[in-house]
Amino acid sequence: MIKETGTGTKRWYLATAYFCAKETVIREGYGQEIDWQREVSLSTLNESRFLKESAWVILSSGMNEVVIRKIFPKISDVFFKWESSEIIYRNQSSCLESALNIFNNPKKIKAIIEIAKEISDVGFGHSLKSIETKGVSYLTKFPYIGPATSYHLAKNIGFYVAKPDRHLVRVAKVAGYDDPNHLCLDLSEIVGDDIRIVDLVIWRYATLRKNYLELFSDVG
Repeated sequence: MIKETGTGTKRWYLATAYFCAKETVIREGYGQEIDWQREVSLSTLNESRFLKESAWVILSSGMNEVVIRKIFPKISDVFFKWESSEIIYRNQSSCLESALNIFNNPKKIKAIIEIAKEISDVGFGHSLKSIETKGVSYLTKFPYIGPATSYHLAKNIGFYVAKPDRHLVRVAKVAGYDDPNHLCLDLSEIVGDDIRIVDLVIWRYATLRKNYLELFSDVG
């Protein structure tokens, strides 16, 4: 929750900082990311997209996003462009060997294969039903998807949540909030963007500006 503050002035500073960040993100050429996030929906989630987003989140954990973005097309090729869990699991040995030549982190690559195995064993329909009924907590059953990364994956497949990314945690603190979720919820109510877009704008702005905390320092 937000710490004790005085009110409309804080909301004005918060909105102003957010719109400045959003303008920078769009001006720097990342407007398509906002468009993508706006279109993501749990109602259109299929097996291929779930495999792809799971792999993205696993590989991105603790890594520079720029590095993962460069190698992800090659990783996707190795994993048959996420065509199906069955084909990945059936070819797990070659997937593992080829993927490690691109990104030498056995734990992460094996986690991607384990998710494919899980989906292949139970069927994506069963997994999707569990995702829809149990929500974010269900995602933590998958390897390398922990309490924090589960929110990253959830956001990327259509849940209206914010992720506790290190950048958002820092912004929340300097803006006077206990956690990123409450920061993004408040901003969503103030500016009208959904919580996922608020999350994305703040995170992308933080990757573009080393002094990103200064923008929000007047808020707290």
